[in-house]
Amino acid sequence: MSSTKASHVSSINASGLEAVMLVDKRQRRLAAGQDPAKRQQILEGANRVFSHLGFDAASMNDITREAGVSKGTIYVYFDSKEELFMELCNHYREVLFVNIYNFLEDDGDLREALIGFGSALAELITSDVVISAQRGVIGVAERMPSISREFYERGPKRGQAKLRGLLDRNVATGVLDIPDTELATYQLVDLFMSGMFKKRLYGCMEGPPSQELIRRTVTAGVDVFLRAYRPS
Repeated sequence: MSSTKASHVSSINASGLEAVMLVDKRQRRLAAGQDPAKRQQILEGANRVFSHLGFDAASMNDITREAGVSKGTIYVYFDSKEELFMELCNHYREVLFVNIYNFLEDDGDLREALIGFGSALAELITSDVVISAQRGVIGVAERMPSISREFYERGPKRGQAKLRGLLDRNVATGVLDIPDTELATYQLVDLFMSGMFKKRLYGCMEGPPSQELIRRTVTAGVDVFLRAYRPS
């Protein structure tokens, strides 16, 4: 092989090696804003700041310090404090509420399904993290109604729709006699939370209610509901 050809082949091999190394490097390095560990780190820092200071008093500087990231890094992941707050709400909603709707898919005893779902829902709604999020949303609702609307649309409204689906199925089979299942769904959820939710929201109950209190409250609420809507 001539020296010219050998030089050309070496050049091609070197270029190919560089290309392979570059691809490997790109594969190993996550794209900006796509590192799940870094995203989680920011969310956890933001949760601590919002819980301690509230939405209005918290700043992106506070969150960067608490999360241990630079301001440049946090803006790669989130454009604003509002977006970060909503993402935090959505994140914890997905983590916390992922399994509770399984109760609504149960085709067995309706009373037990409602008690199981109501107990799981009441435990979550009155938990520290969810109460904190709801207080934050209420605090900015008048000034930034888009945040409160999105919170409702992506959270309570979806849950209400799933519960209404269970009621509709039981109306169709004659187990329940409900003229307005949308209204009945709101009534049932209020019965799940009777005497617990508002006390927690307004700070009149310092910690989450006990499992015993939740079960007793939900069971009583379900029994009242079924007495009202089961056919005579």
